[in-house]
Amino acid sequence: MAKQPVAQKRQRRERGSINPDDIIEGAFELAQQIGVDNLSMPLLGKQLGVGVTSIYWYFRKKDDLLNAMATRALSQYTFATPYVEATDWRRTLSNHAHSMRATFLENPILCDLILIRAALSPRTARRSAQEVERAIASLVEAGLSPQDAFDTYSTVSVHTRGSVVLQRLYEKTRLSDARGTSDFDEAPVIDPVATPLLAAITKQGRRVGAADDANFEYGLNCILDQAERLIEKNTKPARRGAAPASSARAR
Repeated sequence: MAKQPVAQKRQRRERGSINPDDIIEGAFELAQQIGVDNLSMPLLGKQLGVGVTSIYWYFRKKDDLLNAMATRALSQYTFATPYVEATDWRRTLSNHAHSMRATFLENPILCDLILIRAALSPRTARRSAQEVERAIASLVEAGLSPQDAFDTYSTVSVHTRGSVVLQRLYEKTRLSDARGTSDFDEAPVIDPVATPLLAAITKQGRRVGAADDANFEYGLNCILDQAERLIEKNTKPARRGAAPASSARAR
């Protein structure tokens, strides 16, 4: 039987000595111990050494607290993520994607709050939209059309976030399995006669659909290569002396 999460009890605070910042900070500390899914107001009260009503005074329900945690987490994350620069768009966009992925993989709480829950306050959502606007504007300045710039950044974002979420769900499944293992840990049986190509590649340690570094890099480079082709197409000078299509047809 799985052991229920418990919070480390602190010395009880005096009434009125807690504030929203203390509660959010304590919630992050507790989530580091037991995970966002297991976070509860009673456990947080024990963690902080206050009655649960002191928490409800500021956060009427758990979702309100999680939204506040997501707001703080996102503000810390956006400042740590490098911006996309028009003059060096490919390298900076690649760095942006790698930094985003590394940040979420290194801190599962960020992934749970921002990517999996995806519930942000209107103020935080506006701030996030402004950061996306800056990235798209840089890609437009680099030579993409607004539509292509939007599609490029959106696809990079989906690819990066999807890679992180798949890895996080894999870890959650493995941890929640009573045996301590997961079906994901078991490599699929590949018949070298029926599927020789798969057999040869998987012998090299590659896996189909795995959220690993190799698959992430390949997908990211495909997106960047397409953006580069579009920029070259948009900035390529027109051939001199070429007759308009309508004139050619008339002749």
